[in-house]
Formats: sequence, C-alpha cells, structure tokens
Amino acid sequence: MSSCSRRDFFKLPLALGATALFERDGAGAGRRVIDEYDPANIKLAHRVPARIGGDDLLFLKQIGMRWARVELGDEDAPLDSLRATQQRYARFGIQIYSAVHHAYRSLKIQLGRPGRDRDIETFQRFLRDLGQLGIPVANIDFHPANTYTTAMVESPRGYTVRQFKLSDFRSKVEKQAFEREYSAAEIWANYTYFIKAVLPVAEEAGVRLALHPDDPPLEKMNGVAKVFVHYDGYRRAEEIAGSSRHWGLTFCIGTWSEGGDRMGKSVLEMIRDFGGRGKIVDVHFRNVSAPLPHFVETFPDDGYVDMYQVMKTLREVRFAGTVVPDHVPQLVGDQGIRRASTAYCIAYMRALLRRANEEVG
Repeated sequence: MSSCSRRDFFKLPLALGATALFERDGAGAGRRVIDEYDPANIKLAHRVPARIGGDDLLFLKQIGMRWARVELGDEDAPLDSLRATQQRYARFGIQIYSAVHHAYRSLKIQLGRPGRDRDIETFQRFLRDLGQLGIPVANIDFHPANTYTTAMVESPRGYTVRQFKLSDFRSKVEKQAFEREYSAAEIWANYTYFIKAVLPVAEEAGVRLALHPDDPPLEKMNGVAKVFVHYDGYRRAEEIAGSSRHWGLTFCIGTWSEGGDRMGKSVLEMIRDFGGRGKIVDVHFRNVSAPLPHFVETFPDDGYVDMYQVMKTLREVRFAGTVVPDHVPQLVGDQGIRRASTAYCIAYMRALLRRANEEVG
C-alpha cells in the first residue's frame, strides 16, 4: 500500500466506528450522522444459545456483532455460570445485552398453581444475578398454552420458514392443553401477581423487564386466554407496572404485523407511542407475508411491512436498545446458528440503519 501502511489501513474501520460521521453530499451536507456503534444508537444484536460454539461466536464477530441476547432456556443458571458465559462472549468483543431464563414460564406461575412462589424466587435470583453482572435486560412472555406455528414450509423464494394457518390450527392442531379452560381474568390475575413480585427486584437490580406480545395474536389458544394481543393489553400491563422505568416491551414487529388492523395501533404508531415514552426495551425485527388468518414468516425484505420505515421510526424516537433478527429463516447450507441467514439479515438491517441514521441525523 502506497498511501498508508497496512497497520494504518486496518485501523480505519475502528476509527469510523468510534467517531461521528458527516454527510458530504446534498442538502444535509455537514449534518452529523450518528455512527452505528454510538451508545445512543440502535444496537444490532442476535438471539443465541448460552452454550454457543466458538466458531459461531467468531462468525458473529466477523459480521460486526457487538451485542447478544442469550437464551438460557430452562437450564440452571447460577451466577458463576452466567459470569463465565459473559466472559466467553467478551473474548469475541460481544456484550450480553439481554438474557432469557424460562423460570417465568413455569405453569405454576402462569396458571396460578400452588408452588408458584418458589419458581418466582428462582426468577428473582436470576434478575439479581443479571444486575450484578451489568446485564441490563430480562425478556419475558406470558402465554402458557401457545402454538407458534402449524407447519414448516418453503417460501416462494425457496427458503424454509414457519407458517401459521388459522384454519389448520383450529381443525388439526388445537386441543385443550390443561385440565380446564383459563379465562382472561385468570391470566391477568396471574400476570399481575408475577409482575408485582418481580418488578421491585428488577428495579433494585437495575434490570429492565421486556414483555413480548402473544404470538400469534389470537385471544384464545388451546383453551387458555391470551391477553397481550392488542394495544389495550399492553396499556393495561403498563398501568399495572405503574411509573416504573424497569418495565417495557420486547416489541416484536412480526407478531404485531400478524395481527394487522386488529391490533388497535399499527407498528409505526406503537413505536411512536411506547417508543416515544421510552417503553420499548428491545425489538424483534421480523417480517411476515400477510396478516392473519394465514401468514408465513419471511426475511425482512420479503414481507408486507416496509421495514425501512420501522427502522427509521425507531431512530426518530431515539430508541437505543437492541434490534435482533427474529425467527431467522433457513437457507440451503446453513450451519451452526444459521450463519448464512443470520449474515443476510444483519447485513440488510445494517443497511437500513445506516440509511435511517443519515436521514434522521
């Protein structure tokens, strides 16, 4: 290299990532453009298992990932184990922004059965551990009898995706999941009991709870009511949380788009409402082919929602949490954490974010 040394050349990306950029052309010349890695910007991240392999972590590093949502599932997650996971990710330059432990999915908790306090204590301990490690977000949902999909299908473009067809669900899949049906009033009572027990612990630990909507947004599935299927459900949940800054939304674009006009507010209206008040904690950046009664999940560029407008609106409300490619479709030859599909999603999301940064400033 004639104009600069090889060492200086490889420093250039780091320099770009650490400083503000400026538009050089057009009417916005000289206007500050926030950099992707600015702490005040959206954080591109991915949902990954806690025990992800080293090759997958290296892959995430190679495509520019600096943040992750770690899925612990039902496994025991003592503090030392969480710390070891955090340190292993850090060796690849990746910080854990949010974590999921399925203690909250206990049927004792979600159906109000005896013994729920012990399971709540497990989740409370998890929140305290996150706070001690500086992991700022814990993701939750509340749909104990959910069916997410009715089939795996090939999309028109040829990749493999999840499909939900309401007629198939009602005629072929749905069954009473438990010994009796559960009403919306019961689910609300159980959710309220849970959130009143864990929210004070989250506040003390400095951890934000992020509540996912019911996917798909149907009012009852398998004999159990679902209550986070509409704008009004989220508003009621917000009222239950009161003025706490430690409660908010995992806003799933795909789920909200599945409901279409039935949701009370559009995706962009939800972002302006909850996001404008700082109540969106993280975002699942997923598209679908159409609203209910029949949809397939898609890559972000292949569904009916204009995902650029989503990214732009998130920037307009100054959202600074994570955006993850949710339910990544499967491409031929995918390995590990569906590396090809993940790289496709992240590259597309990065391009949208760059454009939104330039337009919003």
